[in-house]
Amino acid sequence: MGPQINTPNARVSPTIGVRIDRRVQVIGLFLIGGCVLASGNAMTHIKPARSALTRFTYTEYHMGVDARLVVYARDKTVAEGACAAAFERIAELDTMMSDYRPTSELMRLCDRAGGQAVKVSPELFKVLAFGQRVSRKSGGMFDVTVGPLVLLWRKARKSGVLPPQREIKRARALVGWRKIRLDQGAGTVRLLVPGMKLDLGGIAKGYADDEAQIVLKKHGISRALVEMGGDIVVSDPPPGTTGWTIRVPNAGSPDIQLSNRAISTSGDTEQFVVIGGVRYSHVINPLTGQALTNRVEGTVVAANGLTSDPLSKLPSLLGRKALARLRKAYPTAKWYVRVLGAK
Repeated sequence: MGPQINTPNARVSPTIGVRIDRRVQVIGLFLIGGCVLASGNAMTHIKPARSALTRFTYTEYHMGVDARLVVYARDKTVAEGACAAAFERIAELDTMMSDYRPTSELMRLCDRAGGQAVKVSPELFKVLAFGQRVSRKSGGMFDVTVGPLVLLWRKARKSGVLPPQREIKRARALVGWRKIRLDQGAGTVRLLVPGMKLDLGGIAKGYADDEAQIVLKKHGISRALVEMGGDIVVSDPPPGTTGWTIRVPNAGSPDIQLSNRAISTSGDTEQFVVIGGVRYSHVINPLTGQALTNRVEGTVVAANGLTSDPLSKLPSLLGRKALARLRKAYPTAKWYVRVLGAK
């Protein structure tokens, strides 16, 4: 990612971009500009020298994180129109896939767990179908049915008290990727066990980044970066560059250049709880029901966010041999793995 994403509380140097988060940085030349509020959005704009395009950055809160759009457009009107439409698409997907909204399409599906098959939107079906493929290839270590366990550990992060083993055992009985039935022809989903809860936190934001890029392109924006949490999708490079330069701490060379690709990072840098001196990640092993403590961080570069988002969760969940097999199943993806805190 060539130019940096402007982060409200970050420190900006004259020559180095600011952090996206503590795992992936966007590096570039900070030329001029500032951060103002426009129509409820955080917005900056920078006009590179010798370029007919101006850089604009907008931020809105969606899917529990700041969603940032960095676009190159011929003028502010084009940029604002395109980004407003992209944010609208992200918001639309959030109403489908949120596990926080009781009226979301996802939660309405969960309310009918144990019953008949339910007709769902093409978007929700696509995400669930892709999630099932990743589950199959990872031996069930990526699993969107992990919702009951997520709820237990979410409560633990708030209370500072570990979930009782009996509750983990009860939740585990509701978890398992084979408990979902998809009918592609009918566009239906059936959850086999009453009480099942789906959680798309490991896949939906990457897909939303993809969809935002599609909207931007429809509005004439071909040079853009979309970022939500640890998930980034980029299109064509910024003017005068060969790619968006992204700093990945666990890469052999810290700066990599990307265009028309996605990159996702997962680890316990941001979401964790320390209980009894042990650091528990927000990533949960669906087979054991336990939050991870291994402090493994994974970064994956892939063709799209729908792929990079779920794959980035798996380096911390799989052993070395299983991860090697998974890499062979996704030969075009690039993987970067490190253990946080290791010397």
